[in-house]
Amino acid sequence: MKRKTALSSFIPMIALAGLVWYSATKNTAMPVKPDADNAGLKLPAGFGALKAADTTGKARHIAVTASGDVYVKLGRNKGGKGIVFLHDADGDGKLETKKAFGNYGGTGIYIKDGYLYTSSDSEVFRYKLNEKQEVINPDAPEKLVTGLINRNQHETKSLVLDNEGNLYVNIGAYSNSCQIKDRQKGSMGQKGCPILDSAGGIWQFKANKLNQTYKDGVRYATGLRNVVGLDWNQQNNQLFVMQHGRDQLNYMFPDLYTEKESAIYPAECMYALKKGDNAGWPYIYYNQDLHKKILAPEYGGDAKKEGDAKFIDPAAAFPGHLAPNGLLFYTGSMFPAKYKNGAFIAFHGSWNRAPEPQAGFFVVFQPFKDGKPYGEYEVFADGFSGSPEKTASGRVDHKPCGLAQGPDGSLYITDDLKGTVYRVVYNK
Repeated sequence: MKRKTALSSFIPMIALAGLVWYSATKNTAMPVKPDADNAGLKLPAGFGALKAADTTGKARHIAVTASGDVYVKLGRNKGGKGIVFLHDADGDGKLETKKAFGNYGGTGIYIKDGYLYTSSDSEVFRYKLNEKQEVINPDAPEKLVTGLINRNQHETKSLVLDNEGNLYVNIGAYSNSCQIKDRQKGSMGQKGCPILDSAGGIWQFKANKLNQTYKDGVRYATGLRNVVGLDWNQQNNQLFVMQHGRDQLNYMFPDLYTEKESAIYPAECMYALKKGDNAGWPYIYYNQDLHKKILAPEYGGDAKKEGDAKFIDPAAAFPGHLAPNGLLFYTGSMFPAKYKNGAFIAFHGSWNRAPEPQAGFFVVFQPFKDGKPYGEYEVFADGFSGSPEKTASGRVDHKPCGLAQGPDGSLYITDDLKGTVYRVVYNK
């Protein structure tokens, strides 16, 4: 999808005077005010933001309980713990650390049917919650899935659950484009790409069965290089994911791609998945300007030849190398009606846009209509980087990563660089 606004132009920020905001905690009317500077963020008119928590650690994905408490999964352990539980004790919107637990880093975290589901880079766990949705026994999680491949490249295991007791786990490809010699100039692709047997896709497991391995799971969808952001669309009852596109077209095949083409292609793609779908990695990539699936150079492509039509088309396509790490379908009622059932996407920013300026480090909104992306996307929250100069250099202050919706409809955004947890609210 084309974006509505240029990277440098945004809807003006609101004046904060006279507006009242409310805590996500139930049964309280304590006003919650955005930070005076909107936590440094640029937002559409009518929205405000506050730093709900700071320096939690390398904050990856996030889950919010029905009472407004927050669980944050840390990519790396802080003080030996990889999960932080946050609570707003006085209703001012600021979260205090109540406890930390879990001796493993990772990305995935999700609340469903009385359990907190979490992941390391090779396993999936769950914790039973009490009536307050607090973990009952933080030192003894149930191990649901074990033995998932982790080769220290695209190793994160993002997860989500459907409404029928199934668990979906991303297993990223430990490769850029399945070359015989990974990331080596001119190396061609492996025939049949054996990586796809155990990675490069979404696997489905049971949400209530212990000690599952690959043999217990189902390769639900394949041909996905790496998915970090994913969510279950309740309107469609369908899994949606955001893929990180491949790198280094110019470096690997300089006769076929200019440096600029390598910086802007391929698209970062949103896919709506059904069981058995194949998105085509490593054999194709998606060119967002041509609106075509292009045969990868490692498999005989010349930057123009189209790939096999059997591979599914993306539901939406975004500029290359922005690194989408969070996806959330908004179902709340706090925000204006246009946001209902649309998708927020957190773009983490990438290293692979040189010699073009780096980009990303923002949260965008993609409108939906009748369960499908509709119209142009727009930048919703920017300013995480600190300045345009920091954005261009990639040496930024914050990097958006995880997204979650509070019980009042507010939007939570994590930062995995310095550990800030932002909360975005709207004045009704």
